Amino acid sequence: MSGTTEGDAVGREPSRLALAAAFASLPTSAFAHASDRGHVLLLPTGYYVAGGALAVAVSFLVLALLPPEALDRFWRRRLPLFALGDASRTIVSAISFAGFAILLAAGLFGSRDPLSNPLPLVIWTLLWVGLALLQGALGDLWSWLNPWYGPWRVVSRLIGRGGEQDGRLPAWLACWPAVGLFFAFAWFELIDPAPDDPARLAYAAGLYWLQNFILMLVFGHREWSRRGEFLSVFFAMVARFAVVERDAKCRLSLCWPGAKLLSAEPLPTAGIAFLLLALSSVSFDGLSKTFFWLGLFGVNPLEFPGRTALIGIGSFGLVLTFVLLAAVFALAVHVGQRLAGDRHSFAQAAGLLVWSIVPIALAYHFAHYLTALLVDGQYALAALSDPFALGWNLFGTADMEVEAGVVAGADSAWWLWNLQAGVIILGHMLAVLVAHGLAWRLHPAAARAALSQLPLTVLMIAYTVFGLWLLATPTAG
Repeated sequence: MSGTTEGDAVGREPSRLALAAAFASLPTSAFAHASDRGHVLLLPTGYYVAGGALAVAVSFLVLALLPPEALDRFWRRRLPLFALGDASRTIVSAISFAGFAILLAAGLFGSRDPLSNPLPLVIWTLLWVGLALLQGALGDLWSWLNPWYGPWRVVSRLIGRGGEQDGRLPAWLACWPAVGLFFAFAWFELIDPAPDDPARLAYAAGLYWLQNFILMLVFGHREWSRRGEFLSVFFAMVARFAVVERDAKCRLSLCWPGAKLLSAEPLPTAGIAFLLLALSSVSFDGLSKTFFWLGLFGVNPLEFPGRTALIGIGSFGLVLTFVLLAAVFALAVHVGQRLAGDRHSFAQAAGLLVWSIVPIALAYHFAHYLTALLVDGQYALAALSDPFALGWNLFGTADMEVEAGVVAGADSAWWLWNLQAGVIILGHMLAVLVAHGLAWRLHPAAARAALSQLPLTVLMIAYTVFGLWLLATPTAG
């Protein structure tokens, strides 16, 4: 799982490969999350890092030479599918809410083991990892699956309120509530001593649902989902990368990955902060476990003290990572504007170009949580068949054997590293492609568009190197 309780700590070095392999074969979320770093370090990772940086740089050079009209025709291509209305949306959401209520009950009254209780497995693995990746691939599934819409429709009608035409959030608030809730979520996932504890998670998730439900009754479901409820905001943003597009007439069509990002409106400052927080929080999750980070604060990674001892360090690091990324992104946009002689405001340029972060954020989400999804996803299937640990077998998966070995050993390390590294490199290449398309909206002249993107491309090359280093460096905890 993405969060780990205290005592899940193991540090691995190349000189301890046998011990690492033995530990990695154990069925715990921490080991699945960390993967087999000892074997990874035996791979020629330096060549991967150099090759990834070169691939991103070459992508920029190729795009700078291509005529904008050719890429514009490429992005506009669509393959019509069929129409899909919203008639069943209330029912699907109501079923989702019923499932959520059962998961909360399981968290409160089921097994205390986070690998046997379905609540932490569903939230941290199936929702935060699996559904996020499906959103990025297939489109906005969350608008149907979220557990608020169905109950909101029912209660709004019972109390005689029109819902959407009622209260409105003040314009100056933008989506800052979603930024604040996202930061609280990231802190709970990455810093809290026991985010996997079923009862603790049940209280947190239940209070979060109730708070957002009340605010949806006050401000309307659409309004609060777009600006306050962070999961809806996050999933809507990553869905813009998906290959499925739905127009105003509910007709579906296939498009190129990232094509919908090019028609997005510039984000306000709060939206920029939200997307940068989405990327920086995942990056810090990887950084916080490295020998390098722990060594900065005098922590011996081979004697990991547990998450409780690192709350202050973790909180500082989570904020610092976000601030540094925001500052470097702002600097790249500003320098690009100066190079291109841009007359647009900084807010407009940054609000538009920040959409190029979406492919990178999705790539990091996939690479960072892949091992957790592969192992904890199996535990989730087993736990869902027996949510209260009463010996049930609702879906025939309660007795399935979890294959934790899928992420252990030299062979697994090889294909996992290649897949993770490949996705990170591809994500940055797609980000360069999207950034160029967005730059042409600001600068019709191809030469100016290319100049404006030079600093941002340098940032993406640096982040490629950083991401590949995170995958290869030894970790603890």
